[in-house]
Amino acid sequence: MEIGEDLLPKDLPEVLVIKPPPPMILFGDKFIAKKFKILKAWESPLPLDQFLTNYAHSVKAVLCSGASPISPQVLNFLPSLRLVVTASAGINHIDLPECRRRGIAVANSGNVLSEDGADAAVSLLIDVFRRISAADGYVKQGLWASRGDYPLASKLGGKRVGIVGLGNIGLQVAKRLEAFGCNILYNSRKKKPVSYPFFSDVCELAANSDALILCCGFTDQTRHMINREVLLALGKEGVIVNVGRGAIIDEKEMVQCLVQGELAGAGLDVFENEPNIPKEFFTMDNVVLSPHAAVFTSESFIDLCELVVGNLEAFFSNKPLLSPVTDE
Repeated sequence: MEIGEDLLPKDLPEVLVIKPPPPMILFGDKFIAKKFKILKAWESPLPLDQFLTNYAHSVKAVLCSGASPISPQVLNFLPSLRLVVTASAGINHIDLPECRRRGIAVANSGNVLSEDGADAAVSLLIDVFRRISAADGYVKQGLWASRGDYPLASKLGGKRVGIVGLGNIGLQVAKRLEAFGCNILYNSRKKKPVSYPFFSDVCELAANSDALILCCGFTDQTRHMINREVLLALGKEGVIVNVGRGAIIDEKEMVQCLVQGELAGAGLDVFENEPNIPKEFFTMDNVVLSPHAAVFTSESFIDLCELVVGNLEAFFSNKPLLSPVTDE
C-alpha cells in the first residue's frame, strides 16, 4: 500500500519530476516517496510554466529522463535548482553547459545499465548474423516443411567488430565479443588504455570491420555520423547494430543501403523518429528490431531506482554524488 501524502513528514526534501521516467512508471514512486516529497508536474492541472513558478525558490533537485528535457527555458523557472538527476546514461536531453554555468550538478545512470545494454547489443549482432528471428519466422510459417532447409547464416567467431564509443557499454560489449573469438576495433573521442586497435576516423573503422556496434552518446557531433560513406565502407557483407541513439545514423541512407543490398543487415534498438520507424523495415528479414529497450530489464530498473535515490540522498546530505556527470 502506497504511503499517502498526508502521512509523510512535512520536512521531506522536494524533488521535481516533470514527467515520470520509465522506472517510476513501472514501479510507481515507492522507491523514493518515503524519503522525498515528489512534485508531480505531470499530474497538475496547471500549465507547466505556472507549476514551475510556484516552486521556483524551493526546488533544489529535479529527476528527469529523455521525455522531459532540461532546457534553458526550464532552468529559468528554477533559480534555486542545484541538481539534475537523469534516469538514463545519455544526457543529450540536458543542457549541460547551461547547468555548468549555473552551478547545477548533474548525475546519470552511471554503470547501472551497461551490462544489460551490452547483452542486448551482442544479442542483436548474433541475431542478424545467425538470422535467428528470420529462421523463427520461417519455422512458424510452416516454410520449413514446404520449402526445406533454411538458407545458411554467418558465424560470429572471427568477425572484426568495430565499436563506436568505448565507454561503459562499449567496454562490456568488447568483453563479451572477445569470448566469442571476435577481433575488436574501436572509435572513441579519445584513445583508451586498451589493446584494441584505435581508429580516429569512423569511415576507416567501418572499412576494416565486418560489423559496427554503436554505443556512443548523441551530440551535435555524432548526429548522422554514420552516413552513406560510412555505410558503403562497411560494405555489402557488413552488419550494423545501434543501441546508442537513432539519429547517430542517417536513417534514410541506411534504409536505401539495405534495400539496394549495399549492407548485409542491421540490429536496431533505437530510431531517428521513434516510435515511428521506416515501414521498409517491416518486410526485411535481415533487420532485427527492438523498441528502445536494450538497457531495460526488471533488474536494471530496480538498480536504477536505488541509484536515483542514492544520488538524491547524497545531494541532500552534502555528500559526493554516486554517479556524477563530469566533463571527461
